[in-house]
Amino acid sequence: MSIKSLAPRSDFPLLAGNPKLHYLDSAATTQKPQSVLDAISGYYERDNANPHRGAYTLSAAATEAYQTARDSIARFLGASDPDTLIFTRGTTESLNLIATAWGHANVKKGDRIVVTRLEHHANFVPWQQLALAVGADFKICELSSEGELDLTHLSELVTKNTKVVAFGHVSNALGNVNPVADIVAIAHRVGALTVCDGAQSAPHLNVGFDSLGVDAYAFSGHKMLGPMGSGGLIAKRDLLEAMPPYQMGGDMISMVGDGATTWNILPHKFEAGTPNVEGAVGLAAAVAYLEKLGMDNVHAHELALGRYASECLAAVEDVTVLGPPPERRGGLVTFTLRDVHPHDLSQLLDAENIAVRAGHHCAQPLMRALGVNATTRASFYVYNESSDVDALVRAVASVRDRFAVAP
Repeated sequence: MSIKSLAPRSDFPLLAGNPKLHYLDSAATTQKPQSVLDAISGYYERDNANPHRGAYTLSAAATEAYQTARDSIARFLGASDPDTLIFTRGTTESLNLIATAWGHANVKKGDRIVVTRLEHHANFVPWQQLALAVGADFKICELSSEGELDLTHLSELVTKNTKVVAFGHVSNALGNVNPVADIVAIAHRVGALTVCDGAQSAPHLNVGFDSLGVDAYAFSGHKMLGPMGSGGLIAKRDLLEAMPPYQMGGDMISMVGDGATTWNILPHKFEAGTPNVEGAVGLAAAVAYLEKLGMDNVHAHELALGRYASECLAAVEDVTVLGPPPERRGGLVTFTLRDVHPHDLSQLLDAENIAVRAGHHCAQPLMRALGVNATTRASFYVYNESSDVDALVRAVASVRDRFAVAP
C-alpha cells in the first residue's frame, strides 16, 4: 500500500534536515512548519511589546496580534465566543485550572467525581487530589470487554450527587475516540459538569466546541504544529464568569482596594501576568496551516496510516496490538513485542532512525487494567506516509528475530 504524506516534509525544517528520520511520536509533540517559525520570529522582529499595558503604537500592535490569534484559534475550534478561550501553557494547565478554580469552589464532601480508566494523568490526578482534599467520592469508569468505554458502567456511576465527569475525547495511550455526545447526555441528566481533555482531538478532528456539548475543553498547541507552552481552555461563558480566578497578578484585576479586589472581564480574568504572545501567534499560524490542509483530510489520512500500521504489525509474530479496531481510534497504534521490553524496543528502533514512544504514556491506571507495565506507541501526523510504517514494521520484525525467546 502506498499512502503519501498530506503535507510535504520540506515544509518542516527538522524533517527536511533529517531525511532518514521516521518521526512517529506526534501524539507527544508535532514538528513545526516553517510558517509557524516565521510567525514567531516575525512577531519578535516587528511587534514585540507588552500587550494591554502601553498606550504607544508598538504595544497596540502586540495587543492586536494577541487578540487576532485568539479569534482565529477560537474559530478553528468552533467556539463562537473567542473571549471564552483562555490561553494557558497547554492541556495540563487548563485541566488544573478548572479542577482548582471551579473544583474547590463547587465540590464538597460527599459529592462524586467520575473519570475514566483511559485518562492521561493530567485529567486523572487533579480530580483525584481534589477528591482527597475535600472528601469527595472518586470513581473510575471501566472499559468494556471490547476495550472501549463502558457506558453502562458510566450510567451506574453518575448519580445525583455527581458534580463532574472528566474524560478524554481521544485516548493518548490506545487511541479510543470516545462517544462525547453519549457521555455528555449521561452527565448532564444529573447536572454534572463535563470536562473534556482534547489534547489528542484538537490536532486531528473538527472539534466544533459550540456543538460538542461539553462544558469545558482543554487542548495543547504543541500537539497541533504550534509552539510548546501554548494551548488553552475553552468553556461556557456562564461557567467562566462564575469561577474564581486561578492566579492573581497583573491584567486580571478590575480594581484593587486596600481591603478587597474585583476581577477583570473575560478572558483577562484567567490570564494573570505578561501573556505568551509568541505562543498565541505561533499557534494561530499552525491552525492556518491545518485549515489549508482541511481537518477532514487530516483525519482520513491518519486513519489510513493507523489502519495500515495495525494490520502490518499484527502480522508480525509475537506482536500484540492493543486497543479498539483501527476504525474506532485515532491515528496511532499501541503494541507490545513478547519478551522485549518497550523501552529496549524503542532504543533499538531509534538506532534505525525510527522515533516512537515507549512507557506507560502517563496512563498508569490504564496500564494496570491492561495487565502491562508499558507499551510501544507509534503515532502519525500530516507529514507521515506509508514508508514510515514500512520502516517501523521491518525494524520490529528484525528485533523480534534477534531477541525473541523460543516458547
